[in-house]
Amino acid sequence: MLLAFLLAAAQALTTPPQATPAAPIATRAASTPAITSRWPTREADYTLRDFTFRSGERMRELRLHYTTLGTPHRNAAGEIDNAVMVLHGTGGTGKQFLAPQFADRLYGPGQLLDIRRYWIILPDNIGHGGSSKPSDGMRMAFPKYDYDDMVAAQHRLLTDGLGIKRMRLIMGTSMGCMHAFVWGETYPTFARALMPLGCEVVPIAGLNRMWRQLAIDAITSDPVWMAGKYTAEPAQGIRGAASLLFIAGGAPLWIQANYPTRDAAVTYARERMAASIKGIDANNLIYQLDASRTYDPWPRLEAITAPTVWINSADDFINPRGFTYPAEGVKRMKDATFRLIAETPETRGHGTHTWAKFWEGDLAALLKRTD
Repeated sequence: MLLAFLLAAAQALTTPPQATPAAPIATRAASTPAITSRWPTREADYTLRDFTFRSGERMRELRLHYTTLGTPHRNAAGEIDNAVMVLHGTGGTGKQFLAPQFADRLYGPGQLLDIRRYWIILPDNIGHGGSSKPSDGMRMAFPKYDYDDMVAAQHRLLTDGLGIKRMRLIMGTSMGCMHAFVWGETYPTFARALMPLGCEVVPIAGLNRMWRQLAIDAITSDPVWMAGKYTAEPAQGIRGAASLLFIAGGAPLWIQANYPTRDAAVTYARERMAASIKGIDANNLIYQLDASRTYDPWPRLEAITAPTVWINSADDFINPRGFTYPAEGVKRMKDATFRLIAETPETRGHGTHTWAKFWEGDLAALLKRTD
């Protein structure tokens, strides 16, 4: 599926050859008919006026693109009570959640997020997809957004744009997982339930920070980049960055089982890399990777009072199984549980978060107890 940090490469790496890949990072495959034709969707843009970023920078108009499935339902008080938001990972778009491994197990009749019952909202976050981003023209002069800015923009979309006072559920994968924790701290009563998938509740440091920074450095050290004023994409820098993302999103057992020979592994990796780098804009990618720089929910975990089910996977390079943060973190939240999905030849590394078959039972239990 898509990484919760997936570039097309990393995302494609965790998608079986016969399946349609989820929307890749900054690639145009996000809107391919193979993904979108299965489900009836609506798309729209919402413009946030005079948006101020935490950095103090401002945009007179900030565009958020979003996709929806289903229709809003209003309770006796006239308030929307069936809205579910799913938040994508770094470099992704809302359309990644139309991929079969997610949508076909959740949105259908009688399924957990049956679109006849729920109104599903899939935003493209700041800097991603159809929303405002550096490649629209501002390049490296685009405001230096972070996760708090992204969540603030989501909140304005939901409240001012869509008229929602309370969400039934907020889910998120990878970056979206971290956004879910920011939501829980910043707007504690806005969602009846939270389901973060594939992240940690501490600042991104250690190896996780290192590979991200090295990906940025690969781009900025390419002479073609020219401080973001390039006339052609810095191909070598992008290839270096995409290579790191490819490895970070990998699933060792699954890859070994499906590509057990040298030639098969080399061919697959090269093909996926060639496909993934075609749609990447270097400045967009730098901003996407750097947006995590201020993330740190750890000091205020007690503020998260919404029922929360947090899922990670044991074969996730980005969020290693040996961390003790989840066990310590859930004790500080009012109503939270954590489960680590065991590594098998079927799990998809970091991308396990978008394969609903691995955690749909947890979602069912969360929906039932918060109904």
